[in-house]
Amino acid sequence: MTVTRTDPPTRPDDALGPSTVAYPEHLRLRVDAYLEQIAFSTVDGLAGLDGLEEAMRYSLLAPGKRIRPVLALATAAAVRVDPETVLPLAGALELIHTYSLIHDDLPAMDDDSLRRGRPTCHVAFGENIAILAGDALYAEAFRHLLVNQVAPPERLLRAVARLAGATGVAGMVGGQYLDVSGRGEAGPEGLRRLHALKTGELIAAAVECVLLLSGVADPARIHFGRFAAELGVLFQIVDDILDVTGTDADLGKPSGSDERHGRRTYVSEHGLSGARELAASSHANARRALAAAAPGGAGDLLRITDFVFTRTS
Repeated sequence: MTVTRTDPPTRPDDALGPSTVAYPEHLRLRVDAYLEQIAFSTVDGLAGLDGLEEAMRYSLLAPGKRIRPVLALATAAAVRVDPETVLPLAGALELIHTYSLIHDDLPAMDDDSLRRGRPTCHVAFGENIAILAGDALYAEAFRHLLVNQVAPPERLLRAVARLAGATGVAGMVGGQYLDVSGRGEAGPEGLRRLHALKTGELIAAAVECVLLLSGVADPARIHFGRFAAELGVLFQIVDDILDVTGTDADLGKPSGSDERHGRRTYVSEHGLSGARELAASSHANARRALAAAAPGGAGDLLRITDFVFTRTS
């Protein structure tokens, strides 16, 4: 099966509807198994840190689709690299994503009490421990990547730099600042820029870091980069829709959080119908970019793209 011959999924006009897309569960299960064996407090034989590790693993191992690390494994397969070889990168991506969720949920940020169907880290362990758990996960992500990822040094350093950039001022944290401060640019392009930083950069890094580690040539990287950027936008549009249409049980977190905090979303700016139209357009753009990046086919990346478009949680 090639990307260009696969018909896109459809959904009802009045709802996203349940996803019938076959998510690459075999990759998710491999990521879960890999995350399970990562240890923190015992790495250097330090005593007294069990409580910190418990808080870190509590959030890290909470059930989830693992979209970012699964993207990394699927990208490796798309460029004919053994997905097993990029598991350290995949693990680092999930550590960073988990850190961001812990900090997002804090009282000073979104003040949410539910995440992935269980009490948030600060509810379970206290705000002080949750802050430290998030800090530790971020630091351990880079230590884990640098120690365990096998690649030529220059390629590894480029990938580490890309990941750091995706999560810093010109990436996830910068986007969060624009969101909570209300200082993002007005209009559709300003909203897209805000979410491209806040959500899209880490998703893009999940794809692009694999290309950097693998030494993929610039032309292919450009096409994959366009795909990854569009997938990040698609993810956020659907997330905004689900925040309005989903339930706490479906989402595993409180619904309506964006509205409570007065955040700019694709729904608040374009309405529910307009946001759905944007999601369909973004989904089509992502598929076209993927077809250009992998003309011979990239089945798991295609399935992830369709799943993001049709997901209900």
